[in-house]
Order: sequence, then C-alpha cells, then structure tokens
Amino acid sequence: MKMAIDSMPDRINIGGIRFQSQDWGEMNVSHIHLPAGADAAPLLQGMPGDCCQVPHWGLVLEGSIKVDYADGQSEQVSAGEAYYWPAGHSVAATADYRAIEFSPAKGMGEVMDHLRGKLGLD
Repeated sequence: MKMAIDSMPDRINIGGIRFQSQDWGEMNVSHIHLPAGADAAPLLQGMPGDCCQVPHWGLVLEGSIKVDYADGQSEQVSAGEAYYWPAGHSVAATADYRAIEFSPAKGMGEVMDHLRGKLGLD
C-alpha cells in the first residue's frame, strides 16, 4: 500500500490545524500540520490525565514542537529529527510544524474523535 502524503484524507482541518491520516491494518499514518502557537493541552482535557494516551513514532519535516510528558519532563523536537513519544504527553508547536507520524490505529481514532468533539467538528 502507498499513498502520497498530500492526498491523505483530512480528519481535522480547521484554523491551520490539519491532520491527514489513513489507517493501514493496525497502524495509522498521519501527515500533521500545526501553526506556530498551536497548543494541544486544552483539546486533550477530559482524556485520562488530560494527556494523549497513544504512543507515536514520527519524523519532523518542518518546524519544531515542544512535548510535555505527564512525569513533568519536556523536550523540543525539530525538523530533521525522528521521535518516539510514549503515552502520557501533550504538544505545543513552537514554529509552523509538519510531521509524518505512525500510531496504533485504534487509539489514534479515539484521540481524533475526542479532538474533533473539542473543536466542534462532530
């Protein structure tokens, strides 16, 4: 299976926040766009620990993002860097951000449903 990243279906596309994604088997692949200043924390409220509980593996194509972990640690991930984020995190774009990300499909679907609800898209 293959798909051009720009042709992936939109799951969220509002206010410069865009999640294009496709499930393949038990994995989800996403092409994520976040404008500088986009903060996931308010959107994750109501999830366990007010954090994303899905692990992600990815590659930052453009920009940078700050990752805050439930244990109080944080890190910055920038263009050209690959990452793994375990369950229990939130993110905020520190510059216009674009990445390719892989996640378990079931969990990512639940997070997308939650985010869509918070954004008033459902």
